[in-house]
Amino acid sequence: MPLPSYHDAGPVYVTRQAHFNAAHRLHNPAKSAAWNRRTFGPCNNPKWHGHNYVIEVTVAAQPDPETGYVVDLGDLKKVMEDRILSKVDHRNLNEEVSWLKGVVPSAENLAIAFWRRLEKHLPAGRLHRIRLFETPRNFVDYFGPHGAPAVSE
Repeated sequence: MPLPSYHDAGPVYVTRQAHFNAAHRLHNPAKSAAWNRRTFGPCNNPKWHGHNYVIEVTVAAQPDPETGYVVDLGDLKKVMEDRILSKVDHRNLNEEVSWLKGVVPSAENLAIAFWRRLEKHLPAGRLHRIRLFETPRNFVDYFGPHGAPAVSE
């Protein structure tokens, strides 16, 4: 008996969450020390500070008719580990991550950098969103260079 088909149901959004710990300093070297202290406050500490980050990667697609999956979460986990987590976990983001050199490592800029690291390496589907929690109450969403999809009414 053939399985029911949902090929016309629209995209399904699947999210994988992971955690990493990292240190950073918010500092713009083009600006004065006073400007950096005033703008970034304690996040400009020259001795660094750290966060227990949570990253969520959301992939969108029609479910595969044979597996029912949008993406194999084990495969997505491996790509996230290889492309991001193994590079940033327990690292100083300003000094130890080559692809963040020269970037003020705000949560906003990290989300953009993570998108660029993942977008062309997904095992299936399309990258829909990067959500990055810097603290349990502070997070950013990045939907790629074209922004969030329009909400239809």
